[in-house]
Parts: sequence; C-alpha cells; structure tokens
Amino acid sequence: QEMIQLDDIPNLASLVSSFDQQQLANFCRILAVTISELDTGSDDKHTLLAKNAQQRKNLGPSRAEINQATLLNIPGFIERLCKLATRKVSETTGTSSFLQELEEWYTWLDNALVLDALMRVANEEAEQSSTESSDESGLANTSARTQLPQSMKIMHEIMYKLEVLYVLCVLLMGRQRNQVHKMIAEFRLIPGLNNLFDKLIWRKHSASALVLHGHNQNCDCSPDITLKIQFLRLLQSFSDHHENKYLLLNSQELNELSAISHKANIPEVDAVVNTDRSLVCDGKRGLLTRLLQVMKKEPAESSFRFWQARAVESFLRGTTSYADQMFLLKRGLLEHILYCIVDSECKSRDVLQSYFDLLGELMKFNIDAFKRFNKYINTDEKFQVFLNQINSSLVDSNMLVRCITLSLDRFENQSDAKVAEVLSECRLLSYMSQMSMRMSFLFRLINIIHVQTLTQENVSCLNTSLVILMLARRKDKLPFYLRTLQQMEYTEKYPGFILNNFHSLLRFWQQHYLNKDKDSTCLENSSCISFTYWKETVSILLSADRTSPCAIVSYIDEAYMDIDRDFAEE
Repeated sequence: QEMIQLDDIPNLASLVSSFDQQQLANFCRILAVTISELDTGSDDKHTLLAKNAQQRKNLGPSRAEINQATLLNIPGFIERLCKLATRKVSETTGTSSFLQELEEWYTWLDNALVLDALMRVANEEAEQSSTESSDESGLANTSARTQLPQSMKIMHEIMYKLEVLYVLCVLLMGRQRNQVHKMIAEFRLIPGLNNLFDKLIWRKHSASALVLHGHNQNCDCSPDITLKIQFLRLLQSFSDHHENKYLLLNSQELNELSAISHKANIPEVDAVVNTDRSLVCDGKRGLLTRLLQVMKKEPAESSFRFWQARAVESFLRGTTSYADQMFLLKRGLLEHILYCIVDSECKSRDVLQSYFDLLGELMKFNIDAFKRFNKYINTDEKFQVFLNQINSSLVDSNMLVRCITLSLDRFENQSDAKVAEVLSECRLLSYMSQMSMRMSFLFRLINIIHVQTLTQENVSCLNTSLVILMLARRKDKLPFYLRTLQQMEYTEKYPGFILNNFHSLLRFWQQHYLNKDKDSTCLENSSCISFTYWKETVSILLSADRTSPCAIVSYIDEAYMDIDRDFAEE
C-alpha cells in the first residue's frame, strides 16, 4: 500500500541523467505511478465531506507530491521529457499500407515490451541489409523488410509519448504548477506538439477507422486513442487559469486577438501583450485552431468530444475575455455546440455536461453570442429541445444556467441600443427574465443536493443557487425570493424541506470555502462578484435572527425547524 519514495533511491539524479531516450521513456511508465495520488480515479465521486476530513488528517504534502518535487529537482529532466514528447518519427511509408499492417499487428502489440524487442530486431535487420551486397535481390529484400518496422516505429513512438505526456500532465496539475509551466513553455512543448498534430497525434484514419478485434471503437485501450485523450488532458491542464494559454496560438492569431480588442474599443488582455512571441506555435494554425477543426469533424458518438470540449473550455476559463470568446465565435464554435446539443440531440451525459460548460464560458456577458444563439435557435421547437436538454439534468447544465443569469443581470443594467435589441428578441434571455423560471431553477438546484452527497461535480449547483440569490440581494429582492421558496415548499411537499436543507448546505459552504487553503478566486473570476459579497450573503442568509427578512430561519415555522445537526462525516 505504501507509495515508493523517489528520494530514497541512491543517486537518482545521476541514474536518470545516464538514461538514453528509450530508457527514459520506459522509466516514465514507472514514474506515472509514483507521482499520481492513489485514489484519483474516482475523484469526482468522493463526497466533499470525506475529502475535507481526509485533508484535516494529512497536513503535510502526500508522497506523490514529494515525488513530484524530487523529479523537478533533477537537472534537465523536464527538458528531456519535452524533447521526447515532441520528437518526430521519420515519415517514410504510405499511410494505407501502414494501416493494413497495423490491423494485423494490433492484436499482439498491446505489450510495450514486445514492441521494444521487435524494434531491436527491426533495427538490426535494417543495419544488416545495408551491409549486404547491393545486387537487386538484396534491394528488393531491404524494402520488404524495412517497410514493416516503420509501422512499429510509429506505434513505439505513440507509446512513448503517451507515458511522457501523462507525466507532464500530472506535474502541471501539482503543487509546483507554475515552475513546470515556465519550463514547458521555455522548452517549446506546445509548438512541438503543434508540429506533430497532423502527422502523429490526430493522424487521418487513425482510431476512428480502426476498430480493434473484440473491442468497440470507443474503448480506451488502443494506444492511438489513449494518446489523443492524454494530449487533450495535457492541453486542458496547460491552459486552465494560466496566462501561458496564449502559447496555443500562433503570431497571426495573437494579432487577431489584439485587433478584436481594438475594434471593440476595450483594453487588450495583459497576458496577450506579454506573451513571448518566440515561444508560440508556428505554422499556418496554432494548436487551439487545429483542435477546433478536428472537433467539428468528430462523429456524434465519439468519446473524444468530452475531452475536446473540456480542453477548449479551459482556454476560456478564468476572467471572461471578450476577445477570446470572439476569436472562437468567429470560427463557428457556438453553432457547432448548438448543433450537437439540439440537432443531434446528444444523449451522453458527460459530453452534454462538457458542452453546456463550454457554451456557458463562450456566451458569458457576450451580447454577440446571445445574438448568434437566437439566430441559430430560431424556432420554438428548437428552443424547446434546448430547454429539455438543460432540464434533463441540472447537475450537468447548471453552469450554463449561472452564465445566463449573470449575463441577463449585466445586460439589464446597460443602456446600450444593441443590448436592448437583443434583450427584447433573444428567446433565452426572455425565458430567464421571467421570475417564475428563475424560482423554478433555484428550487430544483437546492433540491437535488444535500450535504452528505456533495461532490466536486455537483457543488456547482450550490454556487449557482447562491449566484441567483446574490443578484436578488443586489436588487433588495432577497426576502421576496425566500418567501416564494417557502410558498413553493408548501405546494410541493411539506414546510421546511427545502429551506432546512439550504441552511445546512450554506453552513457546509462556510466550512468549505472559508478554509484558508481554499482558492476563492475561481468563484470571483467566474461570476465577477467579489468573494466578500459571497461571504456576506451567506452570513445574512444564515443569521439566527428570526426577525430578519433576509434570514432563512425567518421562513421556517418553529415546528419544522431542523437546522442544528452537525454534519456526520461519511
């Protein structure tokens, strides 16, 4: 059960430095285990209560975190990983013959060690044939012999890159994130991956054309598929809340962002101005644009859609940038997402959630996006399908509900003719401006979560319900909302069942977010509401004064009060 501690290995640094590239790639397979937290697999499923209790027990860094720090202290380690991740495979064979070979090879090439052995044989054969006599039969032999290893070289390279990208991805999400970011940028990992995108990472006919024997197309065990997912996960962790995300563009695309800001008469984002142009992508397109291209071509039921949407969404996350949104809107991203949600009536919960989250980030505070939305969702039937998708699972769609609520609030406070026009015409904004709709969302958001069942995945429902109430408080409507919730309780079920639950949830919220380690900037950035206002609103709602019109207790009859229990840690 104990994780090995890399520190304990004598002269680890000199050992690792002595590895050749192949040994280093194989070493990454082992490293992957030593730097990953043991139970990350079901991270989203762990309740926050259990996680918080666990954190209170483990005060110091975990073994995995200590191992990550040890690796980063090995001179040149990250640089070599970046080189491995971005080195090219010499392209010699035509794709079609390569694919046929691969079909036959795949069944027993699952094992990377078998591959290592085969590669040695292949290289020896190649050397041997070059020393043989140069008569015609020798030449014919050579071409037949060396054609096959090329497909193996590509598979080999894919397996190496898989391990290396995994290690880089874990380090990017760890405690030394900023240090890793700086090194990865400096060693030009992103431009390097951009150059491999078409040839290796998203090769034509790979993965989607190949169905393994006895496997279905969406199973994640083929190296080709795993490489794509690992690559998308790396992009997601690379651009999430970090200024280096602009390295995913090339110089022309960065100029385009500046031009969008100038045209809209808004200041350029500092991070765009400060991006080191020598480290950005080269070529006709940056990595983000390439990703958008393959995303649009992805088959409806593909398992990549989830990861692609997550990667693009992380580029938009953080403080909302109008220029970033417009850059993606101009490339038809909004229409693509709506096509998937409405026209193809996507059924996969995971994919739907990632598309709703992406749509929320793309549209937030952006009047042009709402205008485009209305142009695409141009009939009541389409709008109804869209609403059905939202209502089918609020856990999945609540971030979008939050975005629409926040945007509507901002638009209503603006005195701009264009905004006024969109406000009056847009089905979505008109729908959300109805008090009864906002109340219905609020009621359901509070009703689907309980302190005992809160996870990283559904805690956003609690924050979305708070956003609705904070905006109400700004307009002095908080008492009205609480009274309406009270009336809804009476009609739906019985007094107190919603408000008691909400009271417990807010007490948990205080425990969870007012913890000194918790990062509240995410809540601030995504809502443009100061964290102080979040805290004040929760305190007011939790006030014990039964005469206060803004306190939850004022709306629960004495007989139905059930708010003093402590949380049992599951």
